[in-house]
Amino acid sequence: MAKLLEVSNLKTYYFTEFGTIKAVDNVNLNLDKGQCLGIAGESGCGKSTMALSVLKLIKPPGRIVDGKILLDGTDIVPLPPKEMRKIRWKRIAMVFQSAMASLNPVYNIEKQIVEAILTHCDISKEQAREKAAELLESVGLRRSNLRNYPHELSGGMRQRAFIAMALSCDPDLLIADEPTTALDVVTQAQILMLLKDLQKARNLAIMVISHDLSILAQICDYLAVMYAGKIVENADISTIFSEPAHPYTSALIAAFPSLKGKKRPLSILPGEPPNLANLPKGCAFHPRCPKALAICQEVEPEIIEISSGHYVACHLYGESKKR
Repeated sequence: MAKLLEVSNLKTYYFTEFGTIKAVDNVNLNLDKGQCLGIAGESGCGKSTMALSVLKLIKPPGRIVDGKILLDGTDIVPLPPKEMRKIRWKRIAMVFQSAMASLNPVYNIEKQIVEAILTHCDISKEQAREKAAELLESVGLRRSNLRNYPHELSGGMRQRAFIAMALSCDPDLLIADEPTTALDVVTQAQILMLLKDLQKARNLAIMVISHDLSILAQICDYLAVMYAGKIVENADISTIFSEPAHPYTSALIAAFPSLKGKKRPLSILPGEPPNLANLPKGCAFHPRCPKALAICQEVEPEIIEISSGHYVACHLYGESKKR
């Protein structure tokens, strides 16, 4: 059976005066209905560009230069803008990290949700208004909040309202890009629980993008770790946290505090992600890697399966380890 979403050899580059920025470089991902996939990595590793590529919202000087994005087996990369507008909101919706910047400040919440519904669904305005009210209730807000303007709501309420709008056309896939970044810890936990509940209730596929591994650990079934535009490790969430294979994944996990196990000092990953317009030869992570081999400076590692469903791109594994 075909996956809901299959990203195959995706390459999204930005062509600038400073050179070609390989923001997404040969990425492969799969996601089925009812699953939650996390995309982790430091800022600048290509997470958001990958998400925007799935929606085909890349703006010049960027563009998808190669690869396929299959939605229920249909490649959406060659689709014209008119056809993509039918897919956005209806099949794939996105929640951004700042709801205040995403919501229109001059319209109340009802008008914005109703407009999205009427654009993509063949129902009356009254039916759309009732659906908007039901959506607000489903995300923990009151019907009376329909009359509010974005500035009249708290950060958490705005994010809930935007999630309601994203769900207004019953999409199959919800992409959440840093959905809790601007929220306090308590509200953050509530939004994460809301997304998890919506996933189960609607059999919704969710892609969550975050640099915060603690967030991804709470909500995701699978995790893909990105570095320098590539997936360097991909496995189910328990395997990633219990048996991280790539040194970059291990470093990210070590940099976050844990309430379980013995107390330990937090580790700091030295250096910074590389300039995507001027990547180092070989493995892009080798200048920061404590386990780098001689081959890492010369040959880019291929991603391989080291155990069932656990993929890693590292010369510490596979045939290259013997060289």
